[in-house]
Amino acid sequence: MAVLDPIKPEILAVRIIPNLDPGLGKKLNLAPNQRSLGLITCTIDDALYVSIDEGTKMADVEVVYAKSFYAGAAHASGPLSGEIIAMFAGPDPSEVRAAVAATQAYAQNEAWFYAADESGANAFFAHTVSRTGSYLSKMADIPPGEPLAYLIACPLEATFGLDAALKAADVEIRVWFEPPSETNFSGGLLTGAQSACKAACDAFREAVLEVANDPIRF
Repeated sequence: MAVLDPIKPEILAVRIIPNLDPGLGKKLNLAPNQRSLGLITCTIDDALYVSIDEGTKMADVEVVYAKSFYAGAAHASGPLSGEIIAMFAGPDPSEVRAAVAATQAYAQNEAWFYAADESGANAFFAHTVSRTGSYLSKMADIPPGEPLAYLIACPLEATFGLDAALKAADVEIRVWFEPPSETNFSGGLLTGAQSACKAACDAFREAVLEVANDPIRF
């Protein structure tokens, strides 16, 4: 593997429940019209978080559950568990199916981590969301449709990179993912114009690469 090679997520398992049991729906705090559920697991959590947001833009659905698993995909509970499980709820199976299909396509084609070193062990996620859906906009407390810079790396690299990103562009930090997270990464969500979010992602990437290339420097 070379530096900046993509590390692509893999969707591991998908199921659609056309008519969810009402008791389980109550535990998920579903609205009365949310009768269908879509389940999806993936090898990389942050890739799926931005991908399910894409799913909310393509169908009449809501992300009703999305959680990373402790210690990441390397310590998953089973071969199809991966690093995260997410759930869509919608009024019928066709809407949920459309959201899952959009999620899978975005994960495969857009939402990639990248290697910061030749082993790929040091990896980062610097992704510009040009137009947020309902999931990420709620997380960042911004109106739907606003741009977002989604930045993730190992804890020291992430902190150094966030500072560089905030200084390089006219962006505001809305969410800080403090370490340790479930997967022991860190990062943040930054808002601003699309061009500013792109510049923030570029600065974050360069900062992470700088640390990976020369770790001990002060």
